Amino acid sequence: MCSHQPPCPSADSADRDAARVIVSHPEQGWSLLCNGAVVFDDTGELLPDGRTVAPHRPAPALV
Repeated sequence: MCSHQPPCPSADSADRDAARVIVSHPEQGWSLLCNGAVVFDDTGELLPDGRTVAPHRPAPALV
């Protein structure tokens, strides 16, 4: 899907969230990346092959 240079990471790579946003719907809470992944505001993801990635929020810092 990615036609720009350098190409974005594929939807299967660990850094897939670094791909460019091509469609954004903040009012609905999701964005489509150029690698075909849909990312949600809660940090969950839907991959092009139908797999899901559970929300992965960082743990709060201990003080």
